[in-house]
Amino acid sequence: MLHLLLIEDNSADVLMIREALRQSPIPADVMIAYDGEQALRMLEEFGFKPDFVILDLNIPKFDGHEILKRYHSAQSAPVVVFTSSANGEDKVRAFANGARDYVIKPTGFNPFVKAIHGILERWGKTSAACG
Repeated sequence: MLHLLLIEDNSADVLMIREALRQSPIPADVMIAYDGEQALRMLEEFGFKPDFVILDLNIPKFDGHEILKRYHSAQSAPVVVFTSSANGEDKVRAFANGARDYVIKPTGFNPFVKAIHGILERWGKTSAACG
């Protein structure tokens, strides 16, 4: 079973991601951080070691870019940015700070679920192979 950390403050997106996980053939256990401070506390203080992280850039307290800067290291789980930002500067900055993938949130339920399934397929298999 995959262990992932979802860093997302939008409750509607959290519900859709949970539904996508429920529908996925890849079993995943998810912990949710609703802001950057909570995410860093889970990762640093509590020592949670996810297989990978799904990160929204636009979150309160510490934005996604700050999370990437503080969390990224050679031993870190891969971070997949899943955001509504199509800004090219955000994408470049995310990769420069250690993101391994950058996926723009699609509109509509079915495309959203399909995007999450794609992330699970890509990064779940990668994480399983590394672990």
